[in-house]
Amino acid sequence: MDIKENDESRVITPTELQPHDSVSARTGTLWTAVTHIITGVIGAGVLSLAWATAKLGWIAGPAALIAFAGVTLLSAFLLSDCYRFPDPDNGPLRLNSYSQAVKLYLGKKNEIVCGVVVYISLFGCGIAYTIVTATCIRAIMKSNCYHREGHNAPCSFGDNNNYFMLLFGLTQIFMSQIPNFHNMLWLSLVAAIMSFTYSFIGMGLALGKIIEKRKIEGSVRGSPAENRGAKIWLAFQALGNIAFSYPFSIILLEIQDTLRSPPAEKETMKKASAVAVFIQTFFFFCCGCFGYAAFGDLTPGNLLTGSGFYEPFWLVDFANACIVLHLVGGYQVYSQPIFAAVERWLTKKYPQNKFIARFYGFNLPLLRGGTVRLNPMRMCVRTMYVLITTGVAVMFPYFNEVLGVLGAIGFWPLAVYFPVEMCILQKKIRSWTRPWLLLRGFSFVCLLVCLLSLVGSIYGLVGAKFG
Repeated sequence: MDIKENDESRVITPTELQPHDSVSARTGTLWTAVTHIITGVIGAGVLSLAWATAKLGWIAGPAALIAFAGVTLLSAFLLSDCYRFPDPDNGPLRLNSYSQAVKLYLGKKNEIVCGVVVYISLFGCGIAYTIVTATCIRAIMKSNCYHREGHNAPCSFGDNNNYFMLLFGLTQIFMSQIPNFHNMLWLSLVAAIMSFTYSFIGMGLALGKIIEKRKIEGSVRGSPAENRGAKIWLAFQALGNIAFSYPFSIILLEIQDTLRSPPAEKETMKKASAVAVFIQTFFFFCCGCFGYAAFGDLTPGNLLTGSGFYEPFWLVDFANACIVLHLVGGYQVYSQPIFAAVERWLTKKYPQNKFIARFYGFNLPLLRGGTVRLNPMRMCVRTMYVLITTGVAVMFPYFNEVLGVLGAIGFWPLAVYFPVEMCILQKKIRSWTRPWLLLRGFSFVCLLVCLLSLVGSIYGLVGAKFG
């Protein structure tokens, strides 16, 4: 085995690879934008919507889905106007990332705050994906057991998913070392196909359950709780789960930067956002309402991993296998920006350090291409990150509570606050005028809902851990 040294140390991000001002590269249309948005938002979050609807009931549940759809659409409209700087119609500078827009409109300090929130959300997604994957592996084993032994068999497979989480973490340690993993178009495509597959299977199984029962379960008040206080906190936790599923503000400007003009990019983006939010809301309604109608007060936190679906067992297994495949790749998609940021900072801070700057090439005859290039710093950083996310997941293996916390933390600043503030500055809206009051009021109401959702989710997380 030969070892070769290489001084290449700079981490290139996907954003840097994009042609910033190449008009020929912008060939996107209304429907490509809709496709990108739908692909970005349909994910593991949809599996919690039936549970969220069950906690809110038949009136508040659908109303919350519509309300978050409205907030998401308004946020998209405000943000699409910020694509050109400083003028929304003829501004010479195109902004192809969310953080770049925040920096230019609101300054460096706000960009730092935005970055912290984004990285917390990405880190949280790694934890959530670890929890869900372990739950799905266990669900496959239980489904096969129920098929062999009968639906009343004690197919528990232990009281926790720790072994499955550790297995997932071990897999991610190896996957995180893959060089040039930032070029993940194939991975995103596979993840999108898997997410649509298991979502449609979940909807189909729930609809089949309703037809089989010939009855719509559920009530106006939603599933009961121990007392009124617990019911209120569960309702706010459910709002956090919905908030996790909806927004796509982080990727909006990158999608808008692919659109051709004329017509103006912002007009195409607004139409695409309206179409995408309509499709998204219809999809979420089906997942949430079909699941609640099928199971009522017994609706599981994860639609496909509860004990409600027994047959056809192969279809349940296939759906959960799709979730596992999606999240194995999805974990990397959400982790790569964190890897890139940490490695960029270390490279800039210690440019002459051989541990950080040098790559070593290993000749492996059995590998296609023959050479694997590894960097000691990358190996340590990425392995430590996977160990931390896996450790937190093992400590707090609670799907709905974790999603509630993530949704509450990320929704208001990224989908409401920053778009509203950039809109006020760009349009030069004067203080205490009607538009200013409406935008500020809108932001405050969303902040209040997210704070209550955060408290409710943390209350649920602590209760699940120590209750």
